[in-house]
Amino acid sequence: MGTPQGELFLLDSPLIGEIRGERSLMAFPFFALSKNAWMKPLAYSTPTVSIEVRPSARGVATIYDKEIVLYIASLMASKIEEGAAVAQDFVFTAHDLFSVTGANHSARSYSRLADALERLQGTQIKTNIEAGGEGEEGFFSWLSEARLQYARSGKGEKRLKAVKVRLCDWLFRAILRDRQVLDYASTYFQLGPIERRIYEVARSTCVDGEPLEMDLQMLKLQIGFQNPLSNFRIAMRQVVAANSIPDYDVQLIEDAPGDDGPRKVGRRPAKARVIITRRPELAVELIENQAAEA
Repeated sequence: MGTPQGELFLLDSPLIGEIRGERSLMAFPFFALSKNAWMKPLAYSTPTVSIEVRPSARGVATIYDKEIVLYIASLMASKIEEGAAVAQDFVFTAHDLFSVTGANHSARSYSRLADALERLQGTQIKTNIEAGGEGEEGFFSWLSEARLQYARSGKGEKRLKAVKVRLCDWLFRAILRDRQVLDYASTYFQLGPIERRIYEVARSTCVDGEPLEMDLQMLKLQIGFQNPLSNFRIAMRQVVAANSIPDYDVQLIEDAPGDDGPRKVGRRPAKARVIITRRPELAVELIENQAAEA
């Protein structure tokens, strides 16, 4: 007697609870801010942190591909909280992933999923950020294995049953040992690329309730914005006007009125800084949670 179709795959999904992510992935720019293929390498460098990202044949993994990594991290964090054994292999359904991220269940979404998995497996990352007390000198990929598993119905039709992935050693160690995992706002997946990164930087930095103040150029670097600073300034004005970052208020402080038109030769652009503040009701909740844990 054959194995029933429903028992072909032992699933880790559906996710019960919030979407969560590892703090380093929230704080630093590991993904391209693009929906389309980004074929250029990415680099981030400060006196303490260095990140180099190389594209695959399909480009660098994007902020939208990151949704899959967040889903896997959330499944893993839930297992750890339950006291269950965790391994680097995860099996889940595309239906459950789409339900969490808000994607529709169209054929186009399934095609995008296949492309995203290929980019996550093909993108090469090199960083000096240690995970779980260990560092890595060479390059690694987000997923060391990624497969779409199919089954056939009695009529011979091929149907996608599950997605099977193996999480890279670096991120697995970070979640398992460092336990620096933070929850995401439920509206995160509704945000655009820049708004997502601003939220992540705020969430990973404003953990003690103190405002984050940063020079506009430094925030551009932290966000991973690849276009000129003048473009980022305009984008930040739009973000401030929309006030769409969940849980946080964003201010753009410009020393003098900006000039969006052609700049005269020799004229330096006005300096600007950004102040990100956790909204009052959330700051109070954070203090109460810290007191309860003490």
